[in-house]
Amino acid sequence: SVPACCSARYNLALLACFGFFLLYALRVNLSVALVDMVEPNTSLAKNVTSNVCPEHSSSINVPRNTTGEKYSWDADTQGWILGSFFYGYIITQIPGGYLASKIGGKLLLGFGIFGTSVFTLLTPLAANLGVGYLIAVRALEGLGEGVTFPAMHSMWSSWAPPLERSKLLSISYAGAQLGTVVSLPLSGLICYYMNWVYVFYIFGALGVLWWFFWMCLVSDTPETHRSISHAEREYILSSLKDQLSTQKSVPWRPMLESLPLWAIVVAHFSYNWTFYTLLTLLPTYMKEILRFDAQENGFLSALPYFGCWLCIILSGQIADYLREKQNFSTVCVRKCFTIIGMIGPAVFLVAAGFIGCNYALAVAFVTISTTLGGFCTSGYSINHLDIAPSYAGILLGITNSFATIPGMVGPVIAKNLTHNNTVGEWQMVFYIAASINLFGAIFFALFASGEVQDWAVSGYHLHRN
Repeated sequence: SVPACCSARYNLALLACFGFFLLYALRVNLSVALVDMVEPNTSLAKNVTSNVCPEHSSSINVPRNTTGEKYSWDADTQGWILGSFFYGYIITQIPGGYLASKIGGKLLLGFGIFGTSVFTLLTPLAANLGVGYLIAVRALEGLGEGVTFPAMHSMWSSWAPPLERSKLLSISYAGAQLGTVVSLPLSGLICYYMNWVYVFYIFGALGVLWWFFWMCLVSDTPETHRSISHAEREYILSSLKDQLSTQKSVPWRPMLESLPLWAIVVAHFSYNWTFYTLLTLLPTYMKEILRFDAQENGFLSALPYFGCWLCIILSGQIADYLREKQNFSTVCVRKCFTIIGMIGPAVFLVAAGFIGCNYALAVAFVTISTTLGGFCTSGYSINHLDIAPSYAGILLGITNSFATIPGMVGPVIAKNLTHNNTVGEWQMVFYIAASINLFGAIFFALFASGEVQDWAVSGYHLHRN
């Protein structure tokens, strides 16, 4: 095989990693800035703090910058502002995958991130104009981000040799976790020492800068790349020659009737249920039940995502090693990694509900739970490329549309279950997430496939018996 160092495909993975880093930074920075954007008396209605655990965060009040504009938005309005992103995000998933197969992933991904960055730069202005404008800008950011994952999958279908898929994709998508890790504490510091508007200006400007590099250095396929070595081009093309389809029309019907595709849909939905429930509600749980303010401790709220990032990178290396050197079948690796990445988190999540007031253990369990979830990236998450490389972008658009629903519904349901903030209510939230995870893992283990499906290869209509 062709050396990885400085190769065109690894350069693509690194640039993509930075791109997804910025995407997630642009996505989560609002939830940090929002705390500073709202007038103190209207911030999210104080929940009945549970009296199960003793108070133990001693906050020393440091004078902080208070020059930023303040708005009087109530809890419902804040909910709409935070949720508006997903309403845009869900719309462009399938069109994004379809467009990427037509015009290529480079432009789509590039302009997706560029658009998101520009709207981020406009956020302070929109907030000043009124809450409707802010919600619109966030929904437009969601539209821009919606095309990015399908576009990236579509690019990898022409760039990633089958036996390097787990490695290359895990490097590029791990940027998303790293973006969460860095931008949560960093946005907090920017709000603290500067002013909340800079959270949007700094990350937005970085996104525009990234776009220039992306447009100059990347190409859609190895054939059109300006500086790729001849050996690497031949290596990639020969490894993919029997896997790609040349037919122009998309085989929608056999695609939607394909059980291996639905196995990915169910796994993706289940995984995201837990992921989004934790992402949005963990700070609340720690503050209301464990009486520990996670926002004062940005490091601890970022720890789980750091673990996940490490796990994604390592499991990508392990997955390809097992397939290449140990001759494990692709389907075996995808199923095993998905089972570890879904049942592991479920077990630790339920355990987190039963440890009483032991704060250190709670952080440990939640960190282990989120970290193990990283195995899924080399499991169901890149299985689209195994079963239909030519249509990987469209397949990801389909599964990601279903997988966005938990982001819209999960936190709402959890909020409704925890009216009184009792430990029992929270255990219920964790039980639901864990059982959805368990179901997803079993369904994937039963119906997933690691082979390129008949309908995804050219000439499929000819051999149909």
